[in-house]
Amino acid sequence: MNEQLAAFIREHSIHEVECVIPDMTGVARGKIVPKNLFLAEDSMKMSKAVLTITVNGEFAEFERFAGANDPDMVCRPDPSTIRLVPWAIEPVAVVIHDCEDFDGRPVGISPRAVLRKVLKLYENRGWRPVVAPEMEFYLIRQNNNPHEPLRPPSGRAGRSEVGRQSFSIDAVNDFDPFFQELSAFCEAAKLNVETLIHEVGACQMEINFSHGDAMVLADQVFLFKRAVRETAYRHNIFATFMAKPMEGEPGSAMHIHQSIVSSESGENIFSQPDGSASELFFHHIGGMQRYLPHAMPMLAPYVNSYRRLSRHTAAPINVRWGYDNRTCGIRIPPSGAVARRLENRVPGVDVNPYLAMAATLACGYLGMVGKIEPSAPMNDSAYDLDYELPRSLEDAVELMQACPELAEILGEEFVQAFCAVKEKEFETFNRGITAWEREHLQLHV
Repeated sequence: MNEQLAAFIREHSIHEVECVIPDMTGVARGKIVPKNLFLAEDSMKMSKAVLTITVNGEFAEFERFAGANDPDMVCRPDPSTIRLVPWAIEPVAVVIHDCEDFDGRPVGISPRAVLRKVLKLYENRGWRPVVAPEMEFYLIRQNNNPHEPLRPPSGRAGRSEVGRQSFSIDAVNDFDPFFQELSAFCEAAKLNVETLIHEVGACQMEINFSHGDAMVLADQVFLFKRAVRETAYRHNIFATFMAKPMEGEPGSAMHIHQSIVSSESGENIFSQPDGSASELFFHHIGGMQRYLPHAMPMLAPYVNSYRRLSRHTAAPINVRWGYDNRTCGIRIPPSGAVARRLENRVPGVDVNPYLAMAATLACGYLGMVGKIEPSAPMNDSAYDLDYELPRSLEDAVELMQACPELAEILGEEFVQAFCAVKEKEFETFNRGITAWEREHLQLHV
């Protein structure tokens, strides 16, 4: 057993260890094991088919991607990810694991392996991505009937939010006990959150992370979602990371700020020595413009995701870019040369963070190595232009399957397996009959 893991367990008197892997949907799968068993082993075994579970619990062609005999894979703990589970009654640790075949090769359909593969391409060029995600989510009333619309919860004043309380300090303070405990949980779990604001929607919040390494931030987002949900349960409310949870309210995004630094010097390669933007900066934008539509299943992974992407709702409909222009899919925030970066505003907060990071960085990488020129920047509203992003999950999957450049970077096996999961979810969704259909069709057609 790795000494770093053993030392952590001794220092914190850990009783049990949550051994987890993120599946295609970003759900934490794994085993909870006693500390002695964890210390006695250097890995755990799990069915490779776990990686092909859909969000509603079905398996997508696991025989094709995992093997007809339903074989195991080896899950090895990443020592850098061990943390306390701060809401546990007894001292419990969580460790994120990497998935390997028995010959030691990474399992190609594992989300962490996909992100690591993209980061390796950057490393081979002497580059290192720096990212900073912004997480939007809604606090909602506890609701166990999926046929009822979601509603904002009551705060400490005993009332639900009425209207829009954008950027209101008092509206955040109305849920101060929730946020105080969430802050304590994040500190205990070493999740580097920074700013808390009230977003535009009713009881919609946003928390920003400190910038850093893409894998580290993906791990933190993965764990942060669990922390938010657990905190909400303790305060008799729910938290939802659906991209569009409520009709008439804005959707929730996971905006990703990204820049690239030299591995050797640490300097931002998006800027030239004189402080002006470099060609690599514009080529990164050009790659995102060309390939983001093809990567959409990784940035908008569910049927609900596409409800968010509509005009005049603080969500993009195309891949235009502009300086400090929030109507664009790619925004260039005001900054000095050292902090020059771009903000990908396309991803919803419902993404698997590993796959969203891999997708946005893969698109930019293809632009830099292919020297793809971007369009002219938008000075006006990008909402006045046509849709350039797919309008549905079905269309998005077709686009992804038709992009050999992304398949080469992400892995053909991953693309096929991931699209199979999305197709299975779409097939299941399509069996259901919505309230809209019952309301408008049952007596009128």
